Amino acid sequence: MTEPAGYSIKTYRYLRMAMVAMIVLLAAAVLIEWSKTDPHCLQTSISAYYYTPVRAIFVGGLITIGVCMVVLKGNTETEDILLNVAGILAPGVALVPTPGQGDCHSVPVVLGDAAANVSNNMLALFVVGVPCLLLTAYFVVRDRLREPSAWTPAYLLGLGVAVLVFGGGLGWFLVDRSGFIGHAHYAAAIVMFACIVAVVVVNAEQLRRKHRVPQSRANRYSVIAVAMVVVPLLMVAWAKLFGWAHAVLGIEAALIVLFAAFWIIQTQELWSEGLRQEFPRSPQATPSPSQSSAPE
Repeated sequence: MTEPAGYSIKTYRYLRMAMVAMIVLLAAAVLIEWSKTDPHCLQTSISAYYYTPVRAIFVGGLITIGVCMVVLKGNTETEDILLNVAGILAPGVALVPTPGQGDCHSVPVVLGDAAANVSNNMLALFVVGVPCLLLTAYFVVRDRLREPSAWTPAYLLGLGVAVLVFGGGLGWFLVDRSGFIGHAHYAAAIVMFACIVAVVVVNAEQLRRKHRVPQSRANRYSVIAVAMVVVPLLMVAWAKLFGWAHAVLGIEAALIVLFAAFWIIQTQELWSEGLRQEFPRSPQATPSPSQSSAPE
């Protein structure tokens, strides 16, 4: 009979695989939509496929990925906070559409009142988010009182970052609704992708410490991290020099594919243990299991 710990690791695996499934689902939906249009007709970004029959998969997939990012525990305190921030922002990327509708779609899509959709859906998201943050704060205080020795300031750091991101979005939504509808998608998407790149960088450093890899040698995570920085820069340079209307689409696709590759490799690495021990900088220091800090 499987022990409770075994069930926990199985659940961890399923959540991780669900994220990969959502990425594949989104890619399949985009490719199917593309197959029904002219081969040279592509939306200028993946987000613009919100205005095509892909919309339901785009919104549902991003919200699912966001939930998984928040629920899953990062291997380090830094990774945990970065995943939580990316997870908090993912529903915003999904629910606030990019202003540019594009003109490459297989059939006309009736959207209704986009501003009303954003106002309703984001308000619902904020209504759910507030009690979640309050509950997280309760858990932070409870853990501090129950186990003072195990508690670290990182608990408050994680909660503070989540409150800052969530509270900033809520304030923007309430004070400047038109500005929020026009720009929140880009703001959330840029920060979300930055957090994802940072997660890969953190894992590259931790894997280097784990295997005592010399600074001059790259590991699999550092290769992906470098690609996540270099490939978008090359695409931007190409667009500036030669003109490329689909540069954003290319950058988004590259980052998503690279993140999927990272996630699959990390899932394989952590298949049995669930979490990697957090390794300190000093070779003489003893690694300790990572403790949860950021709000889950």
